[in-house]
Amino acid sequence: MKILLKNARRLSSVYKLEPCEILIEGNRIKQIKSAIRENADRNIDCNGNVVLPGFIDVHIHLREPGGEHKETIKTGTLAAAKGGFTTVCAMPNTNPVPDRKETLEKLVEKIKKEAKVRVLPYAAITKDLKGEELTNIDELVMAGAFAFTDDGVGIQTADFMLKAMKQAAASGKAIVAHCEDNSIVYGGVVHDGDVSNRLNLPGLPALSESVQIARDVLLAEAAGCHYHVCHVSSKESVRVIRDAKRAGIHVTAEVTPHHLLLNENNIKDQDSNYKMNPPLRAKEDQEALLEGLLDGTIDFIATDHAPHAEEEKSQGFLNAPFGIVGLETAFSLLYTYLVKTEKIKLHQLVDWLTKKPAEVFQLPYGKLDENTIADITIVNLEKELKINKETFQSKGRNTPFQDWIVSGIPVMTIVDGEIVFEGDMNG
Repeated sequence: MKILLKNARRLSSVYKLEPCEILIEGNRIKQIKSAIRENADRNIDCNGNVVLPGFIDVHIHLREPGGEHKETIKTGTLAAAKGGFTTVCAMPNTNPVPDRKETLEKLVEKIKKEAKVRVLPYAAITKDLKGEELTNIDELVMAGAFAFTDDGVGIQTADFMLKAMKQAAASGKAIVAHCEDNSIVYGGVVHDGDVSNRLNLPGLPALSESVQIARDVLLAEAAGCHYHVCHVSSKESVRVIRDAKRAGIHVTAEVTPHHLLLNENNIKDQDSNYKMNPPLRAKEDQEALLEGLLDGTIDFIATDHAPHAEEEKSQGFLNAPFGIVGLETAFSLLYTYLVKTEKIKLHQLVDWLTKKPAEVFQLPYGKLDENTIADITIVNLEKELKINKETFQSKGRNTPFQDWIVSGIPVMTIVDGEIVFEGDMNG
């Protein structure tokens, strides 16, 4: 199958948008030129829209198996495709947990049958995510584990984390950590600051995150392990990671779109669509996150797409589960409120969603070059729309961005040379 993308634009080597045409043959990009004169099975007029490498998200929740009322592999990957993501990495907080070879192998088979984009599954660090018994990391690597995490809960003892890091290092895999010291969480549901006082809700201190990162970077240094920090949220955490990188420790980190775009002041009432973990923190934390992204302390952006059923999220701030959806809105929100406001450049945003996560985890994706895998996202930078959760492909409707006006809309997504999402090029 040959696909010819005509009348497109791409980012040049000097970050200018230049005209191009792209010929896809099988699952590879065969040619990228200003004009291609070769017959194809399908010619697609891109109407001047921008072709980008397919987006990569190393932190999402697909909920299957066990949470299919929230999301499934099919609906979650349809959402990914609509948002321009071609590769996603699924967290292991499912039921059953992928904590042994047989369970992970079944999950991999299900993914092959149901997924609309490429899905790389995490395996758990500890059995049943309980922090009590380590999994067999070597066995899980052989079964297809992308990396290892107990996402959703922090590993509470240094002994367990050190042992896990040593095993992961020997297997050439990363330890990916949701950092949270349970001894200083205090039942918090919002940031311990202005918002907790204003709404009379239990506060979740930023220190619960940063102290565990500080512990873990030293453990990672001792173990010789690649240690990756999930959803960094506080200025103290940024400082710890920056210092660790300067010391030569192999630590990497991600930040979410919602922590870049929102802070505790955006929470006006007890709307649980603003309840996520880590919580939206102070304005100075938000500013530190962007600064950390710009100076390379934070390596890239990941959504932490966390769908929940509406009846679960409607239980109020104290009882509703943590998490919001993000796959379908990430690029548009970031382009509109960071690139168009000139806080960042378009090429930086693209790198943080493609090249950087691929480099950190040594993935052969995130490129738009001849003879590379044909993972391509086409974006209409001019098109505007109002975010409407009722149009989501995801089962989750839990977003704080309802009715936000955005531009930079993904209009086509190609994975491994196959079109998996097709919107309106002209709209």
